[in-house]
Amino acid sequence: MTSDNDLVKNSSLYREFQAEREEIMKHKWIESEKAGYDIGFEHALTDWIIKHRSKWRKSRQRQHVH
Repeated sequence: MTSDNDLVKNSSLYREFQAEREEIMKHKWIESEKAGYDIGFEHALTDWIIKHRSKWRKSRQRQHVH
């Protein structure tokens, strides 16, 4: 029997959310290393959205087409 939680975790929307969150966390780590301190999730999120989200999403879309 599949639980509601399993359905959510297996949904494509949830998988995309998890993949995007992983990219934001990588960005946070890289930018924190450059800065010499933890820049925080909110700053990393905003910075990643402005600088990388559009290109990342286009890349993901191309991957799913092929």
